[in-house]
Amino acid sequence: MSEVIFRDYVISSDPGRLDAARVHNWLSTDAYWALGRSREKQDAAIAGSLNFGAYERSSGDQVAYARIVTDHATFAWLCDVYVDRAARGQGLGTALVTAVRDHLEPAGLRRILLATADAHGVYEKIGFRPLETTDKWMALGRQ
Repeated sequence: MSEVIFRDYVISSDPGRLDAARVHNWLSTDAYWALGRSREKQDAAIAGSLNFGAYERSSGDQVAYARIVTDHATFAWLCDVYVDRAARGQGLGTALVTAVRDHLEPAGLRRILLATADAHGVYEKIGFRPLETTDKWMALGRQ
């Protein structure tokens, strides 16, 4: 478990702190990639993943979320990164993903991947780059 302080927030991988109902509401109603996702599906995703939350230091309320699917040895997929609209514009998303990256660093993963339609700049600040050879990658399922 890791914990990082960023301004007025605590970023933590403690699964006991997650507000699963809030995360589901954010993603299923306001995240283009997860609109309509059921609570059951979201809870299963949380249960099978490494999860990070960002919490207000004063109230403890969760204000951001990120989920990582990983084997903790060679690969990770960063997904479901979400910052509450009221907490955006303060660098919290960058701090959250930086905390994830730093948490995974000791594992020596070969690759951390993600997909985004609109937040390339956030991830580039942390070191993510577009794939150089996309012809090697394939996907099964809906595109």
